[in-house]
Amino acid sequence: MTIKPEDVKRLREKTGAGIMDCKRALEESDGDVDQALEWLRAKGLSTAAKKAGRAAREGVIASYIHHGARLGVLLELNCETDFVARTEDFQQLGRELAMQVAGLAPLYVSREDVPADVLEEQRRLFTIDAQSDGRPGDKVPMIVEGKLNKWLESVCLLELPYRDTDRRISELITEKVALLGENIRVARFARMAVGETISGRDGEEAA
Repeated sequence: MTIKPEDVKRLREKTGAGIMDCKRALEESDGDVDQALEWLRAKGLSTAAKKAGRAAREGVIASYIHHGARLGVLLELNCETDFVARTEDFQQLGRELAMQVAGLAPLYVSREDVPADVLEEQRRLFTIDAQSDGRPGDKVPMIVEGKLNKWLESVCLLELPYRDTDRRISELITEKVALLGENIRVARFARMAVGETISGRDGEEAA
């Protein structure tokens, strides 16, 4: 089938993928742009998986200060080379992620970063909730794990939705891995809001 140049251009603008990749995606999807987009995302996942084990020791410290300067975020975003770290695409990703942390207030980067004692405490609390609701004993473990999974999805940055889309932030990063050709990872972040820790500091001083 004939692939329209305007569809290739549109797909390239949406994904940042190369012209030949966009053309092939459209060929594989019978010219359907939405299906071609999904094909490229799947290809990006494969690319990202291959690069995930590579060392990422370069990068940037991205920042975001909300209007009024009462809320701010610092975020370390890593890649493999200084060349990629200096690209506008990579630095824009850092800014986007810092904004997401400011707006969504996650507690951890990923599930792997959640301390074991925190997981166990959440599991204990969800167990108490399920039992107090009168759920059958044999159903409680399944209910608890379901609630724990939902909680993890709400507190881990990589599992949160990107803006108002159905994409997770991890998928956004995967797309950038495919675009830039290097492993990319969020190393850490710090979110600060004026007044959040005042009561805690007062308590320490009083002690």
